[in-house]
Amino acid sequence: MENALLIGLSRQMTMTREMATIANNLANMNTTAYKSESMLFEKFLIPDASEESAGGDITFVQDFGQHRNLRVGALQTTANPFDVAIAGEGFFRVQTEAGVLYTRNGHFNLDADGQLATSTGALVLTDAGTPIRFAQDETGISIARDGTVSSDRGQRGKFAIVSFDNPQDMRNVGDTMLETDQAEIPVENTRLVQGALEGSNVQPIVEMTRMIDVSRSYASAQKLVDQADEMRRQAIRELGTPA
Repeated sequence: MENALLIGLSRQMTMTREMATIANNLANMNTTAYKSESMLFEKFLIPDASEESAGGDITFVQDFGQHRNLRVGALQTTANPFDVAIAGEGFFRVQTEAGVLYTRNGHFNLDADGQLATSTGALVLTDAGTPIRFAQDETGISIARDGTVSSDRGQRGKFAIVSFDNPQDMRNVGDTMLETDQAEIPVENTRLVQGALEGSNVQPIVEMTRMIDVSRSYASAQKLVDQADEMRRQAIRELGTPA
């Protein structure tokens, strides 16, 4: 009975965290360049000595991490010349107060100093590691497919688009920003699209289906816990009754 209670508890704990992940995905279904996540689970098989399982195995469940779906989201045209979408692999390199971070959210604007920045104020960096700056009277700003930024005064730099050996190891720090200690790998074959943004790759119907499955799994685990608890109560009643 103790094993049944522990199994039910382990499943309910993992299902609770899985439900939180699904809820976060649904909450970000309209967030630019958001990547959906899912829990990673592993099982622990413990020999069962009770007669109930007839020599089978007891399976405990534990979540040990999250998997980030790196599929490119649908491109959405905005006609804003400072919006840039990455149509392929890679991340923008941006400078924040906490250091260099990475993002696929290309919703940029000009800050008070005329520098290209994210909506949170992080400066977008070129492949030379410098910000992209424009004068107040500069016009004709264009961004080529290879990331080269130009205006009526000539080239202003080229976006630094980088990737990593293991993008799954990148840590989410909020506002669609990621950090990692891995070495940067320049991306050469990615196409940039000016006047467009990458949408979230969350599939609402899939997430709702997952939510239903998790709810049913949680209810099933609760039934197992209730049955084990009732067996314990019955054993106490019978064994505690004087002969």
